[in-house]
Amino acid sequence: MVKDNRFKGKVVTAGEALSTIKNGSRIFIGSGCGEPQHLIHTLVNNHNLDDIMIFQMLAHTLADYLNDDSFLQRFSVKLFFVPIKMQQAAFEGKVDYIPTYLSQLPQLFKNKQIVIDTVLIQISPPDAFGIASLGVSVDVTLEAVKSAKTVIAQINPRMPRTHGDGFLHIKDIDYLVPFEEELICIDQETVEDSTACRIAQYVRELVDDGSTLQVGYGHMPYALLKYFDNKNDLGIHTHMISDAFIPLIKQGIITNKYKNFMTDRAVATFCMGTRVAYDYIDNNIQFYFGTADWVNTPGIIGKNDNFISISSALEVDLTGQVCSDSVGKQFFSGTGDQSNFIRGATLSKGGLSIIALPATARGGKVSRIVANLSAGAGVATLRADVNFVVTEFGIAQLKGKSISQRVIELCQIAHPDFRESLIEEAKKNHYIFPDQLPPLAEDLIFIEEYKSRIKLKNGKTMSVRPLLPSDEIAYRNFFYSLEEETVYLRFFHSVKIFSRKMAQDHWANMDYRKNISLIGLVQTKGNKEIVAIGTYAKMDDTWAEVAFVVREDFQNQGIAGYIFKELERVASANGFDGFLATTLPENKSMINLCKKCFSDIKITPTHEAIEIWMKFSKE
Repeated sequence: MVKDNRFKGKVVTAGEALSTIKNGSRIFIGSGCGEPQHLIHTLVNNHNLDDIMIFQMLAHTLADYLNDDSFLQRFSVKLFFVPIKMQQAAFEGKVDYIPTYLSQLPQLFKNKQIVIDTVLIQISPPDAFGIASLGVSVDVTLEAVKSAKTVIAQINPRMPRTHGDGFLHIKDIDYLVPFEEELICIDQETVEDSTACRIAQYVRELVDDGSTLQVGYGHMPYALLKYFDNKNDLGIHTHMISDAFIPLIKQGIITNKYKNFMTDRAVATFCMGTRVAYDYIDNNIQFYFGTADWVNTPGIIGKNDNFISISSALEVDLTGQVCSDSVGKQFFSGTGDQSNFIRGATLSKGGLSIIALPATARGGKVSRIVANLSAGAGVATLRADVNFVVTEFGIAQLKGKSISQRVIELCQIAHPDFRESLIEEAKKNHYIFPDQLPPLAEDLIFIEEYKSRIKLKNGKTMSVRPLLPSDEIAYRNFFYSLEEETVYLRFFHSVKIFSRKMAQDHWANMDYRKNISLIGLVQTKGNKEIVAIGTYAKMDDTWAEVAFVVREDFQNQGIAGYIFKELERVASANGFDGFLATTLPENKSMINLCKKCFSDIKITPTHEAIEIWMKFSKE
């Protein structure tokens, strides 16, 4: 390349290129694993430079100099994101954090709100036509190149050549510095495997085959990917590619073939990982690396049908506010584009968003579900934008829910040790009724075994799971949807009102072993409605009383028999030998159902009703 006449006068050493920088200059440095390390070291070691302002999105190499007084006297560092290595320096005031959406950053360059004199980038070797690639870092770097007065590029044969928006012609570069070195490699931080596995189990419930995923920056979202091995034909439209995606692509789990937008392409803005990812994306047409102001814009994101945003958080308060960039006054990351992807999911046909986080921090001493965000904490995502929040203890669905409903949903998925105190704090904040009972202070992972699905005769799918305190409104709606005769056959008298006291009494007795209710849920216009409920309650050590009701428009679909057998399965696992059902003599359908479901049955008349005793089979 050095002998090529096309590059005559442009090929220089790093020292020669950087000697053109004047004191007082404003410099943008390529981001993340694409940063030109050789140029950065040469820049810092040029002691003729003074009063230099450096802008960078994801910085790594500069972290090595932040304890050097000479560096701090000559350079001021402005970051759009605070990576792990920079957190303490940001807290100590050695670097300055600029909160901004990455998707809006190119516009700040273009409009000269942030003026760039010189840009330092790293590129792949140019091809026969003089075209090089920004490789692993297209993101905001491309617009910085276009806006800068001087462009200095380190040519590194180890930089992958990626397809998309990141191509540059050598004529648009002022100085070329050939220098081969390994790119920065980032191993994903380890996450406690049992926690990630449990969170993934809930996240998987929300991800259908054929969905297009965004996986947010942070170790938790990427840790979940390895548990997606039971999914099929997923697509990718995200901000960052990491090593975690590669096995799923090789296994044919990520195919991108059902994406309706950018079909057959995994769309991203940059890549951070190891050689595993860098070698895989090199000249791989399956990937499209675009600029952040295109990839990360809600209107573009929303073009993907069935789009699912999976991101993380440091804290979520009981109203649904999400903090993901700071712990109190200490910055831990950046604004990024979390809210853009969440809003993009809202615009997507069939889309949804998920905030996934461990329930606790500091070895279980601190709850991440909090009554109030820490003093100084920033709100990265507004409460009105949040849809699902997932911890290792379950799923909270917040969209469309009131503050009191959100409190119950989030307390259910908090660590059991913190649930009661969170309820008490919510009462002090006047978020919930004074008589609200806290969710059980117990890890309810065992009730996952009680979940099931059935295809109904009408073609719809019904999911069955235990009733939870957060179902109070849906439970109420179910009751009021029933006809008077159905209510009478269930309760033996006319019940006109389903009060909060009735609901609270129900929760007070429920322990999911000796007393439990299973509900049947069917999707109707984007919302899951309760169409059936079955309950058993302990009578003695061997017998439980059972009752259930199915909404009229879903009767004769096989629901009653299915829930009856599911209740038997759960009751048998919890040590019961049989059921007692008390019903009216005119309730012929209930009597016939008991006879159909149980071979060992005994019917005993009472004063106003009949008792049906059903012994479980020992098979």
